[in-house]
Amino acid sequence: MFKPKYAITNKILNDLNRSSEIKSLVAHTPIMPRQELKLRREAMIRMIHSSTSIEGNILNRYEVEKVLAGEKVDAPKRDIAEVKNYRDALYYISKFLEKKQKITVKTILEIHRLAVKNVLEKDKCGKFRKNNVYVVSRKAGKIVKVSYTGPKPDQVPKLVKDLISWLDKTNKEKICPVLVSALAHSEIAAIHPFADGNGRTARLLATLILYQRGYDFRKLFALEDYYNQDRPSYYKAIHLGKNYKERLQNDLTNWITYFSHGFAYEMEKIYNVMIPLSLDAKMLKKLGGPVYLDKKQIHPAPFKH
Repeated sequence: MFKPKYAITNKILNDLNRSSEIKSLVAHTPIMPRQELKLRREAMIRMIHSSTSIEGNILNRYEVEKVLAGEKVDAPKRDIAEVKNYRDALYYISKFLEKKQKITVKTILEIHRLAVKNVLEKDKCGKFRKNNVYVVSRKAGKIVKVSYTGPKPDQVPKLVKDLISWLDKTNKEKICPVLVSALAHSEIAAIHPFADGNGRTARLLATLILYQRGYDFRKLFALEDYYNQDRPSYYKAIHLGKNYKERLQNDLTNWITYFSHGFAYEMEKIYNVMIPLSLDAKMLKKLGGPVYLDKKQIHPAPFKH
């Protein structure tokens, strides 16, 4: 069974409390539906750009938007495919939430399949790796340092099942979604269950957990922006050992500190954007009451798909 070790420090608690406060403010800040759709669209672009950029994708934000709009971009096919894939994975998450399904091993496999299709060989998409995996540093194309060694491939299925069991347990125990998301993110990165695409899968799963457990903040945030703005800090925070056994023994408090602070930081940004767009009492009265997205707008498809 997955049993993460961590402590809730005052700093973590303050960030979690601030996130909870902002969650309520965001939920009760009325803005025009067209503005909310625009913000959602922008969040999707940022999310896709930052998450793929972390993995070395060369497309800038403007190019990402063009790809999502079905326009031609002069870029490597792999980079274009990665952008489209991340969009497809986000749509899958939206549909998954609509059906109110439970996260299972198959959910993680499908997220991975969508994230790497047409990038990895077909027999590796949505399939657990069959070989050993290493996180390495390269110089001039040569490996100069092995910074992490993943668990043996025959251990991977059980480790992922253990993570799913832990997720079920946290749901019953009502553990804060931010903590659950952070720890699931870290555990997928530690297991490294796939030949490639582990980071993207970890970030997508973290987003799914937040959405599913009521911390979606009207789907206006892109936590990936926080990771991408200082990648060395992200890598340092999530790297907690030389191998999986060592990571199990290590304390995850530093990673949770990084994650919870980043979450509060990004949510604060959302609210600051919403404030100048919020409708005052006079306008609400004119409109006949609060204005929110209707059911058809809850999962918008602003790009060609």
